[in-house]
Amino acid sequence: MKLILFRHGLTVANERHLYCGSTDLPLSETGRRELRALRASGVLPAIDGMRVITSGARRCEETLTELYGAIPFETEPELWEMDFGDFELRSYEELKNDPAYLAWITGDNEANVAPGGESGDMMRKRAIAALGGLLEDGRPAAVFTHGGVIAAIMQCLFPWPGKNRYQWQPEPGRGYVINTSDNTYMKI
Repeated sequence: MKLILFRHGLTVANERHLYCGSTDLPLSETGRRELRALRASGVLPAIDGMRVITSGARRCEETLTELYGAIPFETEPELWEMDFGDFELRSYEELKNDPAYLAWITGDNEANVAPGGESGDMMRKRAIAALGGLLEDGRPAAVFTHGGVIAAIMQCLFPWPGKNRYQWQPEPGRGYVINTSDNTYMKI
């Protein structure tokens, strides 16, 4: 099975280095411009005849449209980015002296739950469950989702390089083409 994972393009939150998971932001003008340039470059994989899925986030749906035009798609909310709870739309600089934030990033920050949000492990479990549904379906799929979700999926599918979740996270508008039959991938 062929699976293509695309990270959404830049948002204002990305540009300002803010935690952004559950907030439904649009693409920024820079994000739109970069995606149009990527589309014009001719390096995008063809998705004709594939099942097309987004997380349901506006930024993911806008990325699909910028890269491939207005085509039909399905939504899978389990592929939404991690909910950063009380830290949503705030920066490290703004939070670095907050005791709740320091407790969250200290120790096992994959297991630590963001106050009012979720942990990296919680997001990973729901993303992997959604991946299981895609793999069971067996149809080739192009998925427009989020960096954290893509990283969690890649870490699950390709554990042997020993990369952590952050090392798998692609740049905005980029991602991976995966061939599940021979366990190979290439970057977009």
